[in-house]
Amino acid sequence: MEQTENQEKTLEEAFAELDFMLEKLSDRDTALEESFQVYAEGTKLLKYCNEKLDKVEKKMLILNEEGTLDEF
Repeated sequence: MEQTENQEKTLEEAFAELDFMLEKLSDRDTALEESFQVYAEGTKLLKYCNEKLDKVEKKMLILNEEGTLDEF
């Protein structure tokens, strides 16, 4: 089942898609035009992953000098 762009993917789902795309790009039987399309989709997916990771990093907690946790 393919997700629409409005549905948010988990990082695991996005990484799995990227793995599939890498396999497709590595396949010598993949047509050049299809390779360009897969590459373009992959760059969009990488941007999504970067944005999602940035959100996760901002929610992570750090231990401050007093021993309590703060978000950064």
